[in-house]
Amino acid sequence: MGGDVQVRTHAQGADESATGAGDGAAAGADYSLAAVILPFVFPALGGLLFGYDIGATSGATISVHSAELSGTTWFNLSSLQLGLVASGSLYGALGGSILAYRIADFLGRRIELMTAAALYISGALTTGLAPNFVVLIIGRLLYGVGIGLAMHGAPLYIAETCPSQIRGTLISFKELFIVGGILFGYLVGSYEIDVVGGWRYMFGFSAPLAAIMAVGMWSLPPSPRWLLLRAVQGKGPMEDNKKKAMNALRRLKGPSASDKVLTDEIENNLSSIKAAYADQAEGSIFQVFEGASLKAFTIGGGLVLFQQITGQPSVLYYATSILQTAGFTTASDAAKVSILIGLFKFVMTGVAVLKVDNLGRRPLMIGGVSGITVALFLLAAYYKVLSGFPYVAVGALLLYVGCYQLSFGPISWLMVSEIFPLRTRGRGISLAVLTNFGSNALVTLAFSPLQGYLGPANVFLLFAAISLLALLFVILNVPETKGLSLEEIESKILKK
Repeated sequence: MGGDVQVRTHAQGADESATGAGDGAAAGADYSLAAVILPFVFPALGGLLFGYDIGATSGATISVHSAELSGTTWFNLSSLQLGLVASGSLYGALGGSILAYRIADFLGRRIELMTAAALYISGALTTGLAPNFVVLIIGRLLYGVGIGLAMHGAPLYIAETCPSQIRGTLISFKELFIVGGILFGYLVGSYEIDVVGGWRYMFGFSAPLAAIMAVGMWSLPPSPRWLLLRAVQGKGPMEDNKKKAMNALRRLKGPSASDKVLTDEIENNLSSIKAAYADQAEGSIFQVFEGASLKAFTIGGGLVLFQQITGQPSVLYYATSILQTAGFTTASDAAKVSILIGLFKFVMTGVAVLKVDNLGRRPLMIGGVSGITVALFLLAAYYKVLSGFPYVAVGALLLYVGCYQLSFGPISWLMVSEIFPLRTRGRGISLAVLTNFGSNALVTLAFSPLQGYLGPANVFLLFAAISLLALLFVILNVPETKGLSLEEIESKILKK
């Protein structure tokens, strides 16, 4: 992807909400690509580890529940317990999101990401070495808190430290890291699926990756904009923090940057933060439910809710189980097809990133949700009348994944970042994040019991019916924001 690709994602929305409009700390006409790579890669590993958990859990839930493969005496887990194994990290992420809202500006992006890496390591090791079910769930929760902190801190650090010319491209690549992590989790799961106790390796393998993230973040400087923000908030001496911000910016831009360029950037960013912070301070949690902000929350919150309750967590977390039921009788066969699904998901994410500003949000959303609905009806039909054709299930899963990555996957968060007015953007996005992780965890936990109670055919029929409602919601409520500035969205769409 070239630097001219402009895709505003949830990360950019979070950047604006925390630090105001304007260029990031490393903005400028000249930048060194070498100086950009590490400040992007190490935070983006937090997203990769989130995606890895999704992919690895798909195989681990089979391994831990198998009498032959579990390697434990407590393998006979109930459907509720199995659901907790799959969704435990999501409940932790929900808690981590709440925690990030409370302490993120106090810790700073760098320390927040180092804390996330430590939680990833402790969660992975606790899960991988768990002697019983309770310790296993504790490990899943710890890992999940790391997810919540990483998914807040990573986009902020990247957006605040990268050059403005390539911010959209880098944040888009951060989304690809998440999808790449899912694919990597599928690959590890496929390799370990036939090993006794393989679930321990699947969960534990993320620990060394998190250690790389921790060391990498330790080697990076704090975000210059965060240092300036703390000074504006009165949480640190202005001149002292300006000097620290100057030193951090010099490390990010490299030795070739002149003192004048650095000083100009620090002063410009300080001015924009003062203005944005003054506006942001006026917003309260209740203003999200008033006037234009309520309309924005209806659109953004509705999208991230339907993103989850149309079955997406179930398809990802239980992909291997679905494929086994569909006729790929061995765990290894199902895991290998999961790799194909993960690769397809990665490719379609790239397509969406390249096309969203050409085709627009509404066409991709309407077409994508329509395809999701068809895929869910096909899955239901397979379990009812087409059980002799297992490739129908595979085709339906691929259709679902492809259409999801063209619509709900990237565009829901893109709309969330665009749609909220500046005054309530921070709290609005926080509520959207909580809605996303909460509904994700609920659907993942409920899928296994629902499948046992209703049967897979009726479960997918239920998801298909919800998907039809989602399509109606998109047609009636989701506007086209292509080509509009944030100010134009507020004046032309929210205040109509």
